Amino acid sequence: MALLALALCLGVVLGSGALSASASAPAPTPTPTSDFTNTLTIGGVLRDDDNVVEGAEVTVEGAGGFSEVATSDDTGRWSVVVPEKGEYTVTIDPETLPDGVELRDPDRVSATVAANEWQTNSITRSFPLGVDDRQTTGFFEQFLQRLAAGLNFGLLIALAAIGITLIFGTTGLNNFAHGEMVTFGAIIAWIVAVLLGVNIFVAMLVALVLGGAFGYVQDWLLWKPLRKKGVKLVQAMIVSIGLAIALRYLYLFFIDGSTKTMNVGLSEAIVIGPVRITTGSVVSMVISVVALVAVGLFLTRTRVGKATRAVSDNPSLAAASGIDVDRIIRTVWVLAGALAALAGVMLGLYRQVSWDMGFQVLLLMFAAVTLGGLGSAYGALVGSIVVGLFVELSTLIIPADLKYAAALVVLILVLLVRPQGILGRKERIG
Repeated sequence: MALLALALCLGVVLGSGALSASASAPAPTPTPTSDFTNTLTIGGVLRDDDNVVEGAEVTVEGAGGFSEVATSDDTGRWSVVVPEKGEYTVTIDPETLPDGVELRDPDRVSATVAANEWQTNSITRSFPLGVDDRQTTGFFEQFLQRLAAGLNFGLLIALAAIGITLIFGTTGLNNFAHGEMVTFGAIIAWIVAVLLGVNIFVAMLVALVLGGAFGYVQDWLLWKPLRKKGVKLVQAMIVSIGLAIALRYLYLFFIDGSTKTMNVGLSEAIVIGPVRITTGSVVSMVISVVALVAVGLFLTRTRVGKATRAVSDNPSLAAASGIDVDRIIRTVWVLAGALAALAGVMLGLYRQVSWDMGFQVLLLMFAAVTLGGLGSAYGALVGSIVVGLFVELSTLIIPADLKYAAALVVLILVLLVRPQGILGRKERIG
């Protein structure tokens, strides 16, 4: 016990001594560290294909006479610290490149850094080196590729444009809400196929049925009451514009403004000679042709189709001969809604789904109808093919951003020569 007590006493004494020594000793001075958080740099990596380029000199020059030269290291990296965020000129010295290494573009020895680019503290500039081995496509191959794309696009426009021309032929109404009927079909297909995971072909059928129902409801709630009240065509057209705006922003409210991708397993590429096309585009073209042939047979071989043509030619005479004009108009609205929805599904496969996709092609649909001849279903088909081909083929000559405007210019030129359209009939005035 005595030994234990002695050990405890020694521990207390030694511990208190150590504490007092540590308390009296000065605190160690912290090692200074460099702060690189505000360092501004311009740099890059020099490569010739997979090989890094070492020893090349890059000069960075800026305002106030700033100039500094950096040399690429054994990883091809070079970097220059600059004093402030501003404009700089970055120049590579081709003479310092290793033997056998050249600039891909000999005229591009300099690059600039603008003052508004400094969103971060580091700016990168590159100088492509080596021979440009990118494959180029000849004009004939590009022509065939654009031809296939134009045919596909023209068939999509035709599906929707036939509905416009049938409505105009039977009611005289230019329906500016037809683009939103196209968007409706695309949104339904996206919900069923992508969100619910149902097969895309089942989604097409659902969109087709609901699109027809949408056309029926429109005529039942809006257009038939307006017809009975004797509303003039100009007022009805303004109503269609208001309906289009309301539907468009209703879509925006429910699906937001982002583009929806139709990932339904139809994106695999098919190569036919110089033409590269996706399976979705092939399916779209086949379904469009089948649907258009079915509409043609409906109009020429069925009693309802013949009655529709009679109402389109002369509604008063058709009513006098015993045809239920209201019933035919209701049928036309259902058919137009179904075709517009199917066109929306095809357009969604072709260009993805967005809240205003129908509005984007609305003028092209009207251009196709006018070009082919107002009120003519076959004219709408021909006009759509012409518009689709011209839209895509024009990109071989003019910028792609102008292709829609070019199609409308062609419409004006054709109407100057043939005002009634390609398949339209001359009418006597007065």
